[in-house]
Amino acid sequence: MATSRSWAGWVAFAAVMMIFVGAMNIFEGIVALVQDDRVAVAADNFVVVDLTSWAWTLLISGALLILTSVGLLLGQSWARFLAIIIVMLHAIMQVASIGAYPIWALMMIALDTIVLFALTARWAGTREELAYDSDAFGTNQYESRSRQETYQPPRIA
Repeated sequence: MATSRSWAGWVAFAAVMMIFVGAMNIFEGIVALVQDDRVAVAADNFVVVDLTSWAWTLLISGALLILTSVGLLLGQSWARFLAIIIVMLHAIMQVASIGAYPIWALMMIALDTIVLFALTARWAGTREELAYDSDAFGTNQYESRSRQETYQPPRIA
């Protein structure tokens, strides 16, 4: 059981990192759309697209990353498969932007690799642990149940 709980922690880490990267992508996409003069990038270094297309790509990928990570935190299998695809596409997007953002792109590729490892290494017991540990309010049901089972009210004689 400790092994599956530790992998549930890895998947939760992957989901939180996906939320962070998704929020950064949305923020960067909004800035690139609204105030493209504030984006510090050599626009001719993009491999495939111009700055406006890149901004829309960032907005859409950021929203997909955040929505999929919510499904991961709920222990949904569809979210795991979708997250693997989205994170792989995100890594490919970073390769496409490595000329424009070299340090950021390399850091994101490394983070995407860690997230892919967390999502692909083990899932069998992780799904149950994530679904068991989390409810709509984020409380830990395992700990509350174990406290209820071990608690013995005092006897009045």
